[in-house]
Amino acid sequence: MTLTPTRIALLLLAAVMAQPACGEPGAAILPGSGAGPVDVARNLTGADVQAPADSGPPGGSPLLNRYYQGADFDRWTDVFERRGREVFDQRFQIVHAAGVREGMRVADIGAGTGFFAALFARAVGPEGVVYAVDTSPDFVAGIEERARTYRVKNLVPIVNTQQGTGLEPNSIDLAFLCDTYHHFEDPRAMLDSIYQALAPYGSLIIIDMHRIPGLSSPWTMGHVRAGRNQVVSEVEAAGFRLMEEPRLLRDNFYLRFEKLSDEPDLKVGPIEIDP
Repeated sequence: MTLTPTRIALLLLAAVMAQPACGEPGAAILPGSGAGPVDVARNLTGADVQAPADSGPPGGSPLLNRYYQGADFDRWTDVFERRGREVFDQRFQIVHAAGVREGMRVADIGAGTGFFAALFARAVGPEGVVYAVDTSPDFVAGIEERARTYRVKNLVPIVNTQQGTGLEPNSIDLAFLCDTYHHFEDPRAMLDSIYQALAPYGSLIIIDMHRIPGLSSPWTMGHVRAGRNQVVSEVEAAGFRLMEEPRLLRDNFYLRFEKLSDEPDLKVGPIEIDP
């Protein structure tokens, strides 16, 4: 097959669009090669299209979020809510470890299809409220329809931007991010918005994929911007402290931070909790 410029462009487009979105398995597209779609695209063009390493730019590429604009809600429900996806399989344990109580105000930021938001809505009870926050209007519309269908009255969908959560100051007790942090195009702006939205000493939970050079898959290394240690560094620099790290997951880390007050306070180290 002759690789004309037009054919190369088409193959590049197909390879990039075939890259697994967050929550999809990062399968190689060359049998036995271990190369993911991004690797193949680079080989065809000679251009490096990998996402930045831990020392790279401070935000994720907007290309990571292109899948979710004009999204087919039913299709993504099948992707996100499937057996074999660790955070879905462990969803009840994840919510239990969050320590949610009746009457709490919770924001599921990057809510996707809303399965965590629905679980939190049940946990906080009728006196509590859950905000399902996402930059995709299609996801938010799907969550809103689900809430109407199942008569979930304490779930409030919000379409936000990459610069803020759309939440009012001091309006939540817990901010929950699952497989969302690496999609932040401006992490510091989002962390500042979360900080403002949280009540004093409120909690921020971040669950995201391990990114370990030499151990993580090529797809993960190309898709995920920051590993666990860099995430901790960025979040603590935004006015939080790491409080605990439950050992629930294998492919993802689970971090709970506390919002620091403006008053001097003693530094508290992380507390490890065995499942």
